[in-house]
Amino acid sequence: MSEKTQYYLDLEEKYGAHNYHPLPVVLDRGEGVFVWDVEGKRYYDFLSGYSAVNQGHCHPKIVQSFIEQSKKLTLTSRAFHNNLLGEYEKFITNYFGYDKVLPMNTGVEAVETAIKLCRKWAYEVKGISENKAKIIVCEGNFHGRTSTVISFSSDPQSTKNFGPYMPGFEIIPYNDLNALQSALNEKNIAGFLVEPIQGEAGVLVPDEGYLAKAKQLCEAANVLFIGDEIQTGLCRTGKLLACDHEKVRPDILLLGKALSGGMMPVSAVLAGDEIMLTIKPGEHGSTYGGNPLACKVAITALEVLKDEKMAENATAMGELLRKELKNLQSSYISIVRGKGLLNAIVISHAEKDAAWELCLQLKENGLLAKPTHGDKIRFAPPLTITKEQVMDCIRIIKNSLTILS
Repeated sequence: MSEKTQYYLDLEEKYGAHNYHPLPVVLDRGEGVFVWDVEGKRYYDFLSGYSAVNQGHCHPKIVQSFIEQSKKLTLTSRAFHNNLLGEYEKFITNYFGYDKVLPMNTGVEAVETAIKLCRKWAYEVKGISENKAKIIVCEGNFHGRTSTVISFSSDPQSTKNFGPYMPGFEIIPYNDLNALQSALNEKNIAGFLVEPIQGEAGVLVPDEGYLAKAKQLCEAANVLFIGDEIQTGLCRTGKLLACDHEKVRPDILLLGKALSGGMMPVSAVLAGDEIMLTIKPGEHGSTYGGNPLACKVAITALEVLKDEKMAENATAMGELLRKELKNLQSSYISIVRGKGLLNAIVISHAEKDAAWELCLQLKENGLLAKPTHGDKIRFAPPLTITKEQVMDCIRIIKNSLTILS
């Protein structure tokens, strides 16, 4: 490792909290599907900022919007109106087909907002007794790391020594309709919070029909279906939303990550009037939520997704990627799974750190990816990737697999 790279790694080690374990690469530039390190070496980005840069790094139209608006007005707080919030609210609600939007910043803020909104609806509309509302969640979920959200995590790394935990959640197995049906029998159930595909768990794709049937069961029980599309949405899986594959419309829709094209934290909670209007002035908010810079950038980011047909490209390139990964017929890849350009491979090897070692070799060969839960590696490049680039990446992956021999 060069002195230059080591310098930056040492700075983070000395002055930063040790709450991440990144690959030993220091990036300073990005464009499209590529990033460059401080040595000038180019890599394919196969993580896309955990799907925050679906539109590609530094998309020129999104950058232009950011620059133009940043010179005019960036923040007013919600104490005053600004000229872009209403325009953004109209745009995004029409774009996704909802009555109202509540703008936030980070993905987990959207999740926290949805939990509060679901509970408010439960007490004021459904008629659940105060403080009795429960929300059903799934094993293996990843909805963020705030103290509320880790309270219903099944990952010990997220929960150990962070208690006490917030009550009001019931954990059931993912992709298990019988378990959902049974849980819904309780009268105090207010919502079902679910990822259409579990990303952090290793891109677990549920059985076909699971989401549609889950939505039907929720409707029958008068329970809100809360779709966490923060990672799966915005064309990542080949549709605008992953729920669109089964024509499911969440009662509460959560968006984030690529909502800004990777420019800044922007998230959104969308719902109908019956749900959204239960929250009154002063009951929820955010200093930065709905700031004019975020509004302008988000509109452009959403326009780019449709104008450049990124959902269609994600479908075609995802099918090609999975087909070519399977064609490698590597004994070290036990499973290839995914939808669109949200994919993962499962590494089969006697060494428990084999997936990490493979990612280090991929880095050496010009492709950046990161393991999750030990033996799984996500392959999720920006949605602008071309056929030629996919085939080049397959070559890199094939060459890198030799490290496991």
